[in-house]
Amino acid sequence: MNEPTLPSPVMVSQNPTAVLVLADGSTFPGQGLGAVGDAVGEVCFNTSMTGYQEILTDPSYAGQIITFTFPHIGNVGANVEDIESVKPAARGLLLRADITVPSNFRSGSHLNHWLKAHTLVGISGIDTRALTIRIREGGAPSGVIAHDPKGDFDIPAMRERAARWGGLEGADLAKEVTCAETYDWSETCWGLQN
Repeated sequence: MNEPTLPSPVMVSQNPTAVLVLADGSTFPGQGLGAVGDAVGEVCFNTSMTGYQEILTDPSYAGQIITFTFPHIGNVGANVEDIESVKPAARGLLLRADITVPSNFRSGSHLNHWLKAHTLVGISGIDTRALTIRIREGGAPSGVIAHDPKGDFDIPAMRERAARWGGLEGADLAKEVTCAETYDWSETCWGLQN
């Protein structure tokens, strides 16, 4: 791809509180969610309709900023059972729509609260279709995701950070996602209560 993919005019946020900046300088403004801060990583996509909490904590997503293509992320809330590891492996998440209000008997909290508690930065209002097509056709780019309630971003510095990031190839991600010592799994299966 020679030309940077830009967000569609319909998706441009009027008062962005978050932004994704790719190494080529493409910017995707939106509304911040989750933790305030920033993260650098490889931008990928996931098309699952369920399991967003499992995806965010799946060690195979270490170092990645996940673009969710399904529009109702957050619809089952968050809980302590639906995790694949003790802490999230992903670096951030990108959504088309704001987090859906949870409507599930297993919900222990709103997904946004869970993201804040686990210091994960997220953005809603991203043109996830355009970004997914770009990733599918050109590969997973490096990017920086940032959330600042005041909307104060240094776009050139973010672009430079994304361009300088070494990427995942050759990275020892096992150090990021492995446990410090072995342990026995003693959890039982959960079931429906009467």
